[in-house]
Amino acid sequence: MPRGRKRAFNRDAALDTAMELFWRQGYASTSIADLTAAMGINPPSLYAAFGNKRALLEEALELYAGERAHYLIEALAEPTARLAVRRFLIGTAEAATLPDRPAGCLTVQGGLACAEEDREVVALLAAHRGRTRQALLERFEKAVADGDLSEDTDCRALALCVVAAAQGLNVEAASGTSRDELLAAAKLAAAVVPGL
Repeated sequence: MPRGRKRAFNRDAALDTAMELFWRQGYASTSIADLTAAMGINPPSLYAAFGNKRALLEEALELYAGERAHYLIEALAEPTARLAVRRFLIGTAEAATLPDRPAGCLTVQGGLACAEEDREVVALLAAHRGRTRQALLERFEKAVADGDLSEDTDCRALALCVVAAAQGLNVEAASGTSRDELLAAAKLAAAVVPGL
């Protein structure tokens, strides 16, 4: 490498670092200076690689969703709605307490304490959470069609209930609740779904 020429940074590693920073500190509390210091780049390099802070968050959310997708996919494939909810909530508790990641959930913690000018960020995070709710809603509607859940099941309310339980598990994880306690709570929460 010629003298004076800067080494190119690893974009994937930088994105992973940004994701963790947004996860730990939230969007509003994470400054460009925080990001560039953690990522080991200067502001012009950040803007050239990612556009701006909001665009960087959007990419970080896609990376995060990709990391978390496996347990939702596994849950949706379970043969009954109750087993699907159980797998989803257990997966939530496990993912919220990984030793090499921040505790909790980026889509919950990332938007806490946002100012009025960051309402779009709050909406973006809510939309990401909404994907999970929609996937669960569709799974419950299938369960009704298959006769696994009764015809009078309020699938929307059930999906909201399960997502609220998952968000609660993430908040508890971020507050320091142990994995064992979260797993016990996840199993108990799954009992709201009829069956088994």
